[in-house]
Amino acid sequence: MEFRDLKKQYEVLKKDIDSAMIDVAASGKYINGPWVKELEAQLADYVGVKHCISCANGTDALSIAMMAWGIREGDAVFVPDFTFFSSGEIVSLAGATPIFVDVDMDTFNISTESLEKEIVQVKEEGLLTPKAVVAVDLFGLPADFASLRAIADKYDIKILEDGAQGFGGEIEGRKACSFGDISTTSFFPAKPLGCYGDGGAVFTDDDEIAALADSIRVHGKGSMKYDNVRIGLNSRLDTLQAAILQVKLKAFSDYELDDVNKVADKYNEYLREALGDRVVLPFIPEGFLSSWAQYTIQLKDRAERDAVQAALKEKGIPSMIYYPKPMHKQEAFGIEGEYKFDCSNTEKLCDRVLSLPMHPHMSDEEVKEVAEALAEILL
Repeated sequence: MEFRDLKKQYEVLKKDIDSAMIDVAASGKYINGPWVKELEAQLADYVGVKHCISCANGTDALSIAMMAWGIREGDAVFVPDFTFFSSGEIVSLAGATPIFVDVDMDTFNISTESLEKEIVQVKEEGLLTPKAVVAVDLFGLPADFASLRAIADKYDIKILEDGAQGFGGEIEGRKACSFGDISTTSFFPAKPLGCYGDGGAVFTDDDEIAALADSIRVHGKGSMKYDNVRIGLNSRLDTLQAAILQVKLKAFSDYELDDVNKVADKYNEYLREALGDRVVLPFIPEGFLSSWAQYTIQLKDRAERDAVQAALKEKGIPSMIYYPKPMHKQEAFGIEGEYKFDCSNTEKLCDRVLSLPMHPHMSDEEVKEVAEALAEILL
């Protein structure tokens, strides 16, 4: 059993993907070929924003946002404590200070209650200027952007939507990667929409930000690539990846998003039937749609979680732990002693979460196999 079966996906799409790759190879247009602009237009239309600016990877997309906003030393950027390292790394890379915020136990996404408390505390201390919040759409579920927007407007801070895991998710029919002042995603192969290498994109309705992002991704170019008007990055999406993504975007929008939600429904059905309330299943708020980058359950504690993972491995069932260590405990951030902000939910989740095999091509039999294996282990 595969954790995320990219080989099966390729088998299904092989004819179209092979044709796309051969077309790029034959064209000789390997950098900024026409497929890149075509893909950007398709992505902007799918998400429902004016501009999509592709780039080399999801982390660069986040960094481009920091650079476009001029985030720098003395600024505070609020980041969920339970997420992948890059969501906070790009803040430190910009010279600013990441302030780690607790998350909700049920959605895994940033807690708006905790966020407001941390903003108030930072303002009262007066050492840093609150500038932005990185709102991560974790495991495929969009964050609570209605509440986040109210807080952002109240304290005059920007929202950066990190949709690396959330592409395809929705709130009341509106697509993820459209909720931030700037939104970003990643096309890492295992993401909901992935390429065959690294890739990323920036989304915005702001014409000025779009122009800045376009400049930053090509060494801060001005009127041409040898006219450099700002410090930028070398962060272009390869033409080959753009051609692959055009094929995969069509499959994603036509049936993969629907199919992965059907798999999630089957998981919910079989796990409730087999385990009752023995484990905590993923929670999707009313009006929200997840793109299911991961299907993540919660177990009792770290000892039980680790034992279950080992037992599943013996049965040939892969699983993953996202994430075993809170952001505020990552050595790279140089935080010494007790963290002064309350991230107790994150610390619990780091001990309890376990992600199960999940992808659009997963069969009913495979889902049932996982559920029965868990029941055998836990009951």
